[in-house]
Order: sequence, then C-alpha cells, then structure tokens
Amino acid sequence: MDRDLFPTADLEEAGGVLRRGGVCVYPTETYFALGAAVLFPEALARVAAIKGRPTNKPLPLLAADLEQALGVLSPGFAATSAYADLQRLAEAFWPGPLSLVMPAREELSPLVKDALGRTSIRVTPHPVAAALCRRAASPLSATSANVSGRPPAARAIDLDPAVCALADAVIADPPEPAGGPASTVAVPGGGGRLTVVRPGAVTAEALIAAGFSVVCRAEVS
Repeated sequence: MDRDLFPTADLEEAGGVLRRGGVCVYPTETYFALGAAVLFPEALARVAAIKGRPTNKPLPLLAADLEQALGVLSPGFAATSAYADLQRLAEAFWPGPLSLVMPAREELSPLVKDALGRTSIRVTPHPVAAALCRRAASPLSATSANVSGRPPAARAIDLDPAVCALADAVIADPPEPAGGPASTVAVPGGGGRLTVVRPGAVTAEALIAAGFSVVCRAEVS
C-alpha cells in the first residue's frame, strides 16, 4: 500500500472529517471498514458508491458503546420483549463482533435500513474504531473497505489504493484487524429467541451457551 496515493489522518483529523460529513477508511476488530457518520445521507451514499454496493443492501453500523448504539434505534423498541434480549446480548457479547438487527429511527437514511425499517449495529472492541466513533460523535457505517466482490483487507498493506483515494481520510493506526470470520448478524426475536442471518465470529454454540434459542436462517436481501 503506497500511502502517497491517498490522504492519511490521525484520530483527531479523521474525527473532524466524519463530523463534517466526510468518508474515512478505518480499522475494526475484523477488517478495515469504510465509514461515514450515520446522520449524513450524502456521505453514506458515497460509501455505497465507492464500494459499488447496491443501495438496497443496507450498510451495517458500528458504535463505540451501548449508549451510542441505542441512539439509532426506534424509541418504541425499548417497550418490546426483544429489548430485553438486546440487553442480555450486549452484556454477554459487546464489545464484540455480533451485529444485531433491530428497528431503527425513522429519520435515518434508507441506506442503513432494510425493507422492514431495521438497522444492523454492533459495539466494536477495536480501540481505534471506538475512539473514532467518539470523535465523530456518531455510529459509523462499517462495510468492509473494498470494492464489492473483492476480498476485505485485514492489513493496511492490502487496502485497495483506489478505494482509499476516493475516501477523505485513511486511518491505519494499530492494532490491525484480526481478520477471520466477519461479524455474526442476528435478529433478537424476544423471549430469548435469536435468528442468525449470517454466521460469523460469534458462533451459534456461544449464543446457545448464553441462554438463547438459536435458529440459523439466511435472509434474502
């Protein structure tokens, strides 16, 4: 990776870029991600365009902590039985590579919501990603920083220079992502029921051991 081909930034600079509605490449616990703050629809559209990701395929989100994650969820979600599942899952697996699909606030961009108005979000254990969310004062989109159909990058040297050049900033501070399976994506159903729609780093066995009834079923997007 030739760093002269794209702009680089430290945490403070990258946070400023995101607060102004820019796009940033940054490390997560699994792979490098392409991020924009959730309240900037134009920036989210740029993320999808840079990646070549279909706009009907929602961008996943990543947050610094549970409070930040709750900020993107529908206020009415707290009154549902699935909210108790969220609390249990957060205690057991967050921060960590478990993305949960839950009802989103109406005002969020359609680019981060599915046809049912739900968004996928996780709390990251990666120190740089978490710090960047705090500096951006927002959850970030967390789709992998590669053109759709190409492999994600776990090492800075493997980042696609073309993707990085189209971003406003790249932050590659250590630690590098661990690679391996991507985050597990699951839908809390209430009453301890959990539907895994993408197997990943958190196994079904681990979810069952935490007291959940798990069904594995791929969702058609």
